[in-house]
Formats: sequence, C-alpha cells, structure tokens
Amino acid sequence: MTQPTIGFIGLGLMGGNMVENLQKRGFQVNVMDLNKEAVAKVIARGNATEVTSGKELAEKSDIVMLALTTSNVVEMVVYGENGILAGIKEGAVLIDFGTSIPASTRKIGADLAKKGAGMIDAPLGRTPAHAKDGLLNIMAAGDIETFNKIKPVLEQQGENVFHLGVLGAGHTTKLINNFIGMTTVTAMSQAFAVAKAAGVDGQQLFDIMSAGPSNSPFMQFCKFYAVDGEEKLGFSIANANKDLGYFNQMVADLGSESLIAQGTSANLQAAVDAGLGQNDVPVIFDYFTKLAQ
Repeated sequence: MTQPTIGFIGLGLMGGNMVENLQKRGFQVNVMDLNKEAVAKVIARGNATEVTSGKELAEKSDIVMLALTTSNVVEMVVYGENGILAGIKEGAVLIDFGTSIPASTRKIGADLAKKGAGMIDAPLGRTPAHAKDGLLNIMAAGDIETFNKIKPVLEQQGENVFHLGVLGAGHTTKLINNFIGMTTVTAMSQAFAVAKAAGVDGQQLFDIMSAGPSNSPFMQFCKFYAVDGEEKLGFSIANANKDLGYFNQMVADLGSESLIAQGTSANLQAAVDAGLGQNDVPVIFDYFTKLAQ
C-alpha cells in the first residue's frame, strides 16, 4: 500500500503525537475528536481534514486508526449510527492502537471481514514522546496478509513492530504485560508503605532490594515516589485499573480466573475511590500508607 490516506480517531496525548509524526512523514490525514483544540492543531499543520463521523472518515480513508480509551468507546465508534462499519471500504484496514478486550477485537474483526475490510490490533509500548518521533513499540496481530499490507505504515510509527499472531493476540499480550507490570508496582508500593509503618527506612529498603533479583525499572519508579516524592511512571492508577479489569475479563472469557489480578484490581479500585485515579500508579503508596496507620 503506497502512501495511503489515514483516518485517525483519538487525538489525546499519544494519538495526537502519532498524527503529528504521520504528517511530518507526508501522509494525508482525516481526523475526528471531541477536543476541537486538538483537531485545530492537526489542521494547522496541513495535509489534514476534519470529518464529522466515523462513517465519513472511513469512506475517505484507506487505513483507519483508533487511539481510544476503552473497548466500549471503540465499539461505539465502530457500530454507532454513522459509525466506521457503515462507511468502511472494501480493502481498507482498521487498526486499534488502544488497549481493548480481545473478545471485542475479534468480534469487530469478523464484522469488518464481512465488508471485505481487514483489522489489526496493535497496542503500543513506550511514551507519547516516542510517538512524536515514530519510535513506538507496536504489538500488532491479525491476518498476516493484512499485517504485511500495512506494515510499511506501522514502521513509520514504531521503531519495533512485532507480529504476534491472530487477531486479538496483540491486545492479549498488552494485557498480560500490564497485569505483570501493574501488579508488580502495586506490590512494591505496599512494601514501601509497610516498611514506613514499621519504621524501616525506605531508602535502605530500596538499597537492599535493588541489590538482588527484585531490582527492576518498576522498583525504580516505586522508589521515586515512596522515597523521593516524584511521579515519573507516566501511567495513571485509573488506566491501570481499567487494564486489570480487562485482564480479569479476558481470563474469565478463557474459562479461568486470576486471584492475583483480582487482588491487584481491588487495590487499584480502592485507590481510585480514594481520589488518586489521575495520579501515577506508584502513588498508590499513599493509599497503602493510610491503611497501615
């Protein structure tokens, strides 16, 4: 596919930077977002058109890209009145860059296939700064022919582009990755809170733990907040809570359960209820500290 027209929905911090990168690389983009200021920034850079519905965006685009917050929002944009499904062209491809429930992804892919369109789930690793420079990690999955068709575009957006298998495998991998990461951060944050309650110096605890196999970037992020009072992870408790909920749903869809994930999810939800949802995940240390008092 040579220099396709891109339709992009979701101009948040990550999506907005991804669009800027595409524009810098000469792509024509059609965009849609509720944030009109974000849309105006895209239009001002040129080679861009605002559309008013998913149907119009799909009709005018060869590749439709989504950077949205939840599976429910993705389904609304796809299936809603004047949604993407109503306008998708035969041969077009939908790429979901968000973190979604794999069962939902597979359902959308099947419905797109009935109209002769393809789908790739391609959740992201790294930060919005990497997105602006086209240096993301992209965990793509779907039909290999469809993947190869849009791979040159993904390579303009990601430094590392992985193909992980059938549709839904990308979202599955991302949820597993976030389950491991957020469970680790939650457990380590509670460890620092318990140490504080017991009168153990947090810096000394970090020095001891980081000298052994527990050392990791996640431990560094937990120490940055619990000891230094700095938020550096750049991933909110609310987002972590959403992803753990999706992980639990995915496990349930597989006919199983994860008591570990349920425990992590319960603590994240409690932190959200305590008003910490928009803070970095290591700030759950404050919630655990109050529990230990």
